[in-house]
Amino acid sequence: MRPQPLIAVANVEASSRWYQQLLGCRSNHGGSAYEQLVSNGQLILQLHSFEVKHDHIAIGNPDDKPYGNGVLLWFEVDDFESVMQRAAQMGVEMVMPRHRNPADGDGGPNHWECWMRDPDGYIVVVASPYGTADGTWQPGPGVFGE
Repeated sequence: MRPQPLIAVANVEASSRWYQQLLGCRSNHGGSAYEQLVSNGQLILQLHSFEVKHDHIAIGNPDDKPYGNGVLLWFEVDDFESVMQRAAQMGVEMVMPRHRNPADGDGGPNHWECWMRDPDGYIVVVASPYGTADGTWQPGPGVFGE
């Protein structure tokens, strides 16, 4: 099983460019109604226009804000520092700037995280792989789904 998250956005093409620039992924579909973003040959995110129904009901209501209330779009990336540099260059709105999880001590994922907002206001979290922060704790077998 692989997750294939889909979010409704106001401008598919602008959102596609934003995610491609931030995450270093690429378009696998393109267009103003629907987009697939891929990384290393894997689908990581689908973007769908609020306005287009295709052969299904509307994906969401553009007047019902905030978008994604209670949902975080979470991406583990191998190149965390590169993503942070691109986010700074893009002027991305930070919700929780770069921080270690946990803040101190042992346990938890022992990784870096940064929480930010995309152009539609969805919260996007970028995290380094487990065990890659400057702490000494490393997750063992069976910890956190490993």
